[in-house]
Amino acid sequence: MDGCIIDLTVPVGAATKSPPSTDMRVEFERHRRGPGFWQVTSVRQSLHTGSHVDSGLHCYEDGGTTDGITLDQVCGEAVIFDLGELAPSTQITREMLRKFDPGVRPGQIAVVRTAWTDRAWGDFPRFFVESPYLAVEAAEFLASLQPKAVCFDFFEEYSARLPEFGSEDFRVHKAFLGKEIVIIEQATGLGQLVGKRFDFFAPFYKLVDVEGAPARIFAVVHD
Repeated sequence: MDGCIIDLTVPVGAATKSPPSTDMRVEFERHRRGPGFWQVTSVRQSLHTGSHVDSGLHCYEDGGTTDGITLDQVCGEAVIFDLGELAPSTQITREMLRKFDPGVRPGQIAVVRTAWTDRAWGDFPRFFVESPYLAVEAAEFLASLQPKAVCFDFFEEYSARLPEFGSEDFRVHKAFLGKEIVIIEQATGLGQLVGKRFDFFAPFYKLVDVEGAPARIFAVVHD
């Protein structure tokens, strides 16, 4: 392969938690059979735990399902909005995205870096409740640039951390999913892409009739 492969996926284990909206742990069960050693592990978890993709059904009753997302939508040319190492609970505004716009073109993948997963992944619930987040106007601006997918290394939806949030509060997700822009969440190590030319990949588990799926996120850096 022409280029260096960079893994951008967060690790998931028994201590990993889903977003506070469901607050689920990852549960592993080991199944073994003898004589000798043989093991199969089953898992129970939210599909929105760790690095994953979101499809339209996440926010819209008639929205598309995960198995309807093509690999082309989550693979290809990408550019990075490098916002630096943002402080906890920083609101990302439209003006911030405009300032750091790398020149994203329609049909590319837009990656937004805050270095939050690098510092806070594994520290639950802090990862979710103190994360930088997108203002709704910022999400709408980013969607207006017509990327085919957006990727974040932070928990971009402020309202989901509220104890009594409702579906209509999920406005940042709606800004993208309502335009059939795939959301790729909880990437890490994005600083390795800053100043580089790279292709981005987020292949996912092809689950039928659901709204999300675990993904293995990586990039191929060309220079």
